[in-house]
Amino acid sequence: MSNNTQLKHEDHKPSNIKLPLNIIAYDISSPQNVGSLFRLCDALAVEKLFLCGNTAVPPNSKIKKTSRSTEKHVSFEQYTNTAELVASLKKSGGFIISLEITSASMPIDSAEFSDMIKTKIKNKTPIYLILGSENSGISKNLLALSDITTHITMLGNNSSMNVISAASIACFEIVRNMMVP
Repeated sequence: MSNNTQLKHEDHKPSNIKLPLNIIAYDISSPQNVGSLFRLCDALAVEKLFLCGNTAVPPNSKIKKTSRSTEKHVSFEQYTNTAELVASLKKSGGFIISLEITSASMPIDSAEFSDMIKTKIKNKTPIYLILGSENSGISKNLLALSDITTHITMLGNNSSMNVISAASIACFEIVRNMMVP
C-alpha cells in the first residue's frame, strides 16, 4: 500500500505562467460567482478577467471571501460597454468564443472544437471566452461578434448549469487543448 497523504497549502508551488486564455464576464451580478471566477482564473492560469456590464467588481467583501484572496493575483479590468470591448479584442486578432447553447453552437468536447483551439494556440492567437448573465445568457449582439459559440452537452432535464460550473468545464477543456500537442 502506497503512502497517499493529503498535501498542505504550503506544499503547493505556483507555476506563475499565464496562458493566452481570457474570460469576459458579462453581467455576472452575484459577487460570489465573481469571486469564484477569480479563483478559477488563478487555478487555470487565465491571463486576464474582464468584468463587464453589471458584473460585480472588487473591492467587495463577498468577492474577497469567495475568491480566497485570488483577486490579488489575477489581472482584471472593468468595462461598461461589453460589445465595444469584444469588437476591439476581435479587431486586434483575438479569437472570441461564447459559451452559450444556440442553434449553431458546437459541443465543447467535439473534435472540431479541440482542433480549433489547437490551431489558435499554434498560431499564438489569444482566446477570449464570453460568459453570460445568470438570467439571460449572452446577448444577441455579443453572439454576433463571436467567432464561434460552444456549449456543454446537458444530459439531464435542465438545459443549463450555474455559470461557475459551466466556466470551469469550459476553461478546463480549453486549457487541456492548449497543453496537448
